[in-house]
Amino acid sequence: METAIIIYQILMCFFAFVTLFRVDHWMVRLFDFPKVQLLFLSLIGLFLGFLFFDFSNVYQWIGIVMISLAILFHSKKILPYSFLFKKEVIRTTPGASTKSISLMASNVLTPNQDYQKLLQRIEVQNPDILLTVESDSKWEKALHSIESKYPYTVKIPQDNLYGMHLYSKFELQNVQIHHFLNEDVPSIEAHVKLDDDQNIKLFALHPKPPSPTEAKKSTNRDAELLVVAKRVKSLTTPVIVFGDLNDVAWSRSTRLFRKISGLLDPRIGRGRFSTFHAQYSFLRWPLDHLFHSDDFSLNEIRVLPDIGSDHFPIYAKLELSDYAEKTQTEHQSTAEEEDLADEKIEKAFQKTSSDIPT
Repeated sequence: METAIIIYQILMCFFAFVTLFRVDHWMVRLFDFPKVQLLFLSLIGLFLGFLFFDFSNVYQWIGIVMISLAILFHSKKILPYSFLFKKEVIRTTPGASTKSISLMASNVLTPNQDYQKLLQRIEVQNPDILLTVESDSKWEKALHSIESKYPYTVKIPQDNLYGMHLYSKFELQNVQIHHFLNEDVPSIEAHVKLDDDQNIKLFALHPKPPSPTEAKKSTNRDAELLVVAKRVKSLTTPVIVFGDLNDVAWSRSTRLFRKISGLLDPRIGRGRFSTFHAQYSFLRWPLDHLFHSDDFSLNEIRVLPDIGSDHFPIYAKLELSDYAEKTQTEHQSTAEEEDLADEKIEKAFQKTSSDIPT
């Protein structure tokens, strides 16, 4: 029993720190996702150690130290996504003069035919902007009824799990459909005209995840996020980036995206807002994201009920105000982080033999 516990503790420590290696293979990047689950399993390892060890030999002490390090590492990663951490985005001041925009993103799961559940969610939440991913021509047909309320659309129906549809009550201008690293994986960039005086820049993303069935490595996913981050950094207008990023909020790649782009995460200090996996509560983490520039404060953010997909939809309402811009501070990247981002982008585009977009 003692030997088995020590081996378990060492494995838990390995699973914690293996993500520090700059290895893009899915078998390594997989351990970015279940930090909460690994923390729970590590706490079990610590409990078993104190229950069965008499601390009469050095191996028991090594096991306890290693499992304790794993617990501290996981806790540091996920603590910002709890009420114990300072909020990164301020709450909208009641009565403040603002311009608001509400957004809803939903990975619908292509084979899912429970269209009515999503339509009911749209009716209840009534977002200004709706993004669906994994939406094919059948989903496009099912959502046709909402187009009277959402006259501005971008439709990219695909049956390869990377279709995408954007519906907006606000006028969409300068719409661009990008295929940064894969011709089968689109993303959307557009200006959203809130009124005659105010435009915001919107990016909708759904890169391929590192997995044995999709992309063997995270190289392209990470590079797509960083290409968008660099585009965002060059902008002076308010910005929102949202979608299913197939990455978790606490991973090195997402944190680098935030540092390069400067964007804020409204979940910090509020919760994880996990959207995947909808059917397995123990295997759940935040894959669907919304980041924004410091021009916005937060009115509301929530994960919505099940729509028959493996993802829950996510909804947020943001308020555009001068007070938010004066109060909040965007992230700043270091020279080392900029070099790392350039290195990752160059590596991905060398792999695809494509030109790096500007």
